[in-house]
Amino acid sequence: MAFSYPQAPIFRPAVPFITPIHGGLRDGMMLIISGTVLHTGERFHVNFQCGSHSTHHDIAFHFNPRFTEGGYVVCNSKERETWGTEERKYEIPFHKGHHFEIRILTKSCSFMVAVNGKHFLEYRHRMPLARVDTLAVSGNVDLTCVSFQGTMDPNFCTSSIFGNTNAAFPPTQFPPGPYNPSSTALAPLQAPNYDIPYRNLLYGGCYPSKTITVVGSVPATAKRFHVNLNFSGGTAFHLNPRFDESTVVRNSFLNSAWGPEERSLQSCGMPFSRGQNFVLWIVCEPQCFKVMVNGQHAFNYNHRVHNLQQIDKLEVEGDVLLQHVQH
Repeated sequence: MAFSYPQAPIFRPAVPFITPIHGGLRDGMMLIISGTVLHTGERFHVNFQCGSHSTHHDIAFHFNPRFTEGGYVVCNSKERETWGTEERKYEIPFHKGHHFEIRILTKSCSFMVAVNGKHFLEYRHRMPLARVDTLAVSGNVDLTCVSFQGTMDPNFCTSSIFGNTNAAFPPTQFPPGPYNPSSTALAPLQAPNYDIPYRNLLYGGCYPSKTITVVGSVPATAKRFHVNLNFSGGTAFHLNPRFDESTVVRNSFLNSAWGPEERSLQSCGMPFSRGQNFVLWIVCEPQCFKVMVNGQHAFNYNHRVHNLQQIDKLEVEGDVLLQHVQH
């Protein structure tokens, strides 16, 4: 049976940006938007819409930061071409010229919004979630990445992820210095945007539909680098491109010892190349991690650690330049 990936992350889309939400919006789904607020313009918005082919579509949730009057955020809904009652918060966590990350968690009764790792507001639903099938972003922003985290497996306890509002939204580690994504293609990397080694927590651990995205570049002289998904007792998944051996080694470090290596690659061969950019996408499934590189399915790695939620640390180290990490 052919494997169907959940909705893939979209990198550096042009603004205004609009995309269908595959399968519609569901309880437990999380939208993650990262980007930069432009110096020009006075507002931008994120809309969860009912349809995309007409200017007359309903809007279930309109999230609209405005930089006038000291800055505030408007939330609203539009139905039958009529806006409802505005909900305003006279506080703004965005700053012109600065990076941001918005996480919008869909719950059965409301949308929960966090900005840069901190809970910001909650907006109660005014129309059924089942009607929402489109995401739109417009205004004075450059977008770095837009992605959806799928709904969590109900067999997993969600309290550690969603029980504490702040813990539900771990902050993204933003790259330093000026950064102006301006095209849908990955630009050549001039210098590492993240420190190497890169280490960060995976709040709530792994769970089916959890995705991890790593965007970077391989130096021309690279020998090898690795991406590890760790837990307190070792490494659940070690992904190790080796350019001196022209392969990708996969393994786990359990009980103070490495297990048997997996080295076989599909007909596409070695998915990473020296001197080239890459987009690595790891999807946690109930039985395995599925790995995609530059839009192509590369391989699966069956779980050797079956308590997925204890896998709570991400590590990237070696001969690699990182441009963007999202999880």
